[in-house]
Amino acid sequence: MKYSMRTTFVCLCLAVSGNVTAGKLAFDDKFRQLEEILPTPNSYRTASGAPGHQYWQQQVNYDIDISLDDKTQRLTGSETLDYQNNSPDSLRYLWLQLDQNRMKPGSGYKMSESAPASKKITYKKFRTMVETPKFDGGYQITKVTDSNDKPLHYVINGTMMRIDLPKALKSGDSVEVNIDWNYQLHEQKVLGGRSGYEYFEKDDNYLYELAQWFPRAVAYYDVMGWQNKQFLGRGEFTLEFGDYEVDITVPADHIVAATGVLQNPKKVLTKAQQKRLKKAKNAKKPVLVITPEEALANEKSRATTTKTWRFKAKNVRDFAWASSRKFIWDAQGYKAGNTDTMAMSYYPNEGNPLWERYSTEAIIHTMEQYNKYTFDYPYPVSISVNGPVGGMEYPMITFNGPRPTLNEETGEKTYSRKTKYGLIGVIIHEVGHNYFPMIVNSDERQWTWMDEGLNTFLQFIAEQSWEENYPSRRGHANDITSYMKSSNQVPIMTNSESIMQFGNNAYGKPAAALNILRETVLGRELFDFAFKEYALRWKFKRPTPADFFRTMEDASGTDLDWFWHGWFYTTDHVDIALEDIHLYRPNSQNPDTEEAWERALDNESPEFISNLRNKGQWLRTQDKPELLDFYNEHDKFTATNADRNKYNKAQKDLEQWQKDLLVNDSNFYILDFRNIGGLVMPIILELSYHDGSKERLTLPAEIWRKNPKKTSKMLITDKEITAIAVDPNWETADVNVNNNYWPARPIKSRFDLYKKKKADMMRDYNEALKSADEEPSAGKEPSAGKSEDEASTDKKAR
Repeated sequence: MKYSMRTTFVCLCLAVSGNVTAGKLAFDDKFRQLEEILPTPNSYRTASGAPGHQYWQQQVNYDIDISLDDKTQRLTGSETLDYQNNSPDSLRYLWLQLDQNRMKPGSGYKMSESAPASKKITYKKFRTMVETPKFDGGYQITKVTDSNDKPLHYVINGTMMRIDLPKALKSGDSVEVNIDWNYQLHEQKVLGGRSGYEYFEKDDNYLYELAQWFPRAVAYYDVMGWQNKQFLGRGEFTLEFGDYEVDITVPADHIVAATGVLQNPKKVLTKAQQKRLKKAKNAKKPVLVITPEEALANEKSRATTTKTWRFKAKNVRDFAWASSRKFIWDAQGYKAGNTDTMAMSYYPNEGNPLWERYSTEAIIHTMEQYNKYTFDYPYPVSISVNGPVGGMEYPMITFNGPRPTLNEETGEKTYSRKTKYGLIGVIIHEVGHNYFPMIVNSDERQWTWMDEGLNTFLQFIAEQSWEENYPSRRGHANDITSYMKSSNQVPIMTNSESIMQFGNNAYGKPAAALNILRETVLGRELFDFAFKEYALRWKFKRPTPADFFRTMEDASGTDLDWFWHGWFYTTDHVDIALEDIHLYRPNSQNPDTEEAWERALDNESPEFISNLRNKGQWLRTQDKPELLDFYNEHDKFTATNADRNKYNKAQKDLEQWQKDLLVNDSNFYILDFRNIGGLVMPIILELSYHDGSKERLTLPAEIWRKNPKKTSKMLITDKEITAIAVDPNWETADVNVNNNYWPARPIKSRFDLYKKKKADMMRDYNEALKSADEEPSAGKEPSAGKSEDEASTDKKAR
C-alpha cells in the first residue's frame, strides 16, 4: 500500500468507471433491477410482494383410518379426500403424491442415485447401499373410488398418481375421492429417509415415526399449476392446507403422538394420566403424563388387543405421527399473546437424562422467540419426538434424534457438549419449521432455501437468546467463508434436487445472508419490521421467492436487488481488499510553505546506498571552495522572489472563502479498495487515530455502483489515522481478512511437530531399497531420477 504525505491537489477522481474498449464502456452492473428475472406482478401476486386481491389456494380435507401392525411393520389405511377447487380453472384430474414410492424397486430415487465419490465408505453408508435395492417398498393401492364408491381411473407415475374425474371439477366445486392402500415400513437407521421404525434389540421393541404415509394432494397454484416434480428424496413437499380427522389403531400398550388434538383421552389414557395431562396445561415446568416407570412397564408388555387414538387438526398442510410402547411423555402449557398451546415431548428411557431436561423447554423457547419475529404460534400443540429420524418437521410435531451415550459396563448414561447443543439446536430448528414452511407455506419441492434458510436464520436468533455465546453452527457470517470461496457450489436459487453442498447452500448461506442483511445492510429495526411483514402477509398462504424479495424491499423502503442478485443468483464471494492509502492536503500555493513541505518530504526519503558508502570520501569542492555558488547555499526547495510575486498576484483574484480553502490543514485520506470476490457489499471501516480514539464508518454497497471491481473513498479528518481495518467484526463473510488491514498484520498459525515412528522409518527404507533394485518394464521409461510409481503419480497429477 502507498502512503504519501502530500502532493499537489489539482483534481481527484474518487471512482474509476471501468475498462473502455473501442469507445464503449465494459460494465458489469451489479445494481441492475431484478424485474428481468422475477415474474411479472399480477392480480394474484403484487409488485409489493403481497398477495393480490384475487389470490387463491386450494383446500383439501382428509378423513383417514390407519392401522399399524407391530408384528409385520406394515401400515394399512383408508382415506376420504375432499378436494375443494378454489382456483379459477376447471380441473379434469387430480394429482396425488405417493412419496413412499421412492422406496419401490426401480424408483427414480433409486435409479438416479450416482456412485459414491470416494472409495472410502462408512459401514453405515455401505449397509444402506447394499440394502436399499433389496427393499420392496412403496404403496399398494387397492381401491380408488368416488363418493358413490364407483371406481375411478388412475395412473401411477413414479411418486405421483393421477386420478381422472368423471367430469371436470369447476371453480368453486368440490369432489370426494376414497383411497385404500397399504405398504411395508422400513428400518430408518438402515435405509434412511424421513420416517420408518427403530428396532430396540435389547427389549425387542419398535419405535415408529410415520410421515409421508398417506396419498396427499399435490399442490396446484397460480405460479406452477400442478407441482409435478418427482420426489427423489431431497426436495421436500408442496402441500395444500386442510382439516384432518385421523383414527390411528395401534397395539393397546402403545402411546401415540400426532399432529392435532387428541379427541378420546378417556379411551386411551388411564385416569391418572388424564389428570396429569390436565395439570400440565397450567404447569410452570414439564409434567410427566407417562412416567419412566410406566414406559418401562409398557416395554415388557405385549398387548394382544388394539386401541384407536383419534385426532383432529384444523388448517394444516400435513399430518405425521409416532407410536411406541417405549414412550415417556411430558407436557407443559405455554400461553402468551394469541398463543395457547401444549408443548409436549415423547421419548424412550434411552433419551434421558438429556430429553427430560431440555426437550420441552426448547419447544417453549422456540415459540417464544419466533413469535417475536413472525406471528403468534396458532396451533394447540407443539410436539418433539425422539426416534430414529435425526431431525424432521411436520405441523405440530417434530422428529428429533440426539440421545446420551450408554456405558454398557456401568449402565451410566452421559452426553457430550456436542450432543447437548445438538439436541437443543435441532429442536429449535424443527419446531421453528412450524412457522416456515408449515404456516408460511413455501414450495419446498422447488426452493429448499425458502424454508431451511429462513428457518436456520431464525434458529440462530433463538439460539443466541438461549444462553450467552451459544455455539451456533450456522448464522455468523464467518461460518460460511470456506464454503463461499469453494469451487464446488451453485447459486442459492437452484432447484432442491440439483443443489451441491446441500447444507451450506440451502441452510448456511441464506441464514448468514439474512443475518448480514439484518445487522449490516438494513439494521435490525428495518429488517425486523420487513421480515415480520413477510410472515404476516403469507401466513397460511404460499409465497414464492419473488414475494419474499419484494416484500423485504417494500416494507424496509430499500432497493435490495443488488443484494438478492449477488447472494442468491450468483456464486460470487466477498473479498474486499484495502489496496492503497494516500494522504492529501491542499496545495496552499504559497511558495515558502510548499517548498518547505517538499523539503520535509524529501528528507523522509531513504538515502541511496551509494551516498551512504560515499560519506567521508574526498570531494573536489573541499580543495576548491571557489567552485561553490548560490545554488550550494540554497537547496532546490528554496522559494524565489519570482515565485512569491506570482503567488501574491494570484491571491488578489481570490475571494476570502477560496483563500481559506488553500490553508485548510485537514487530512484528506483517499482509500483505494478492490473487489476481488465479485460480490458487492458495504465497506465497514474501523479507523484508529493517533490520539488513541477509534471511529466506525460504513460505506454503503452503492459505492460500487459505477465500478464493481474497484472504488475509492475520501475521508476528511483533523486527526492523523494510524490504522485501518476493513470489516473489523467479521460481519460480511469476507473470505480473506488478511488484505483488510493497514498496516498489514502477520498471519498467525502453528507448526505441527511430530515424532516419526520406527515403523514409518522402516517402511520408507524398504521402499527406497525396492525402488533402487527394480528395473523399468520393457518399453516403459520412468521419468529421470524417479521410480515408476513416482512417474505414474506425476502423470496423474498433471
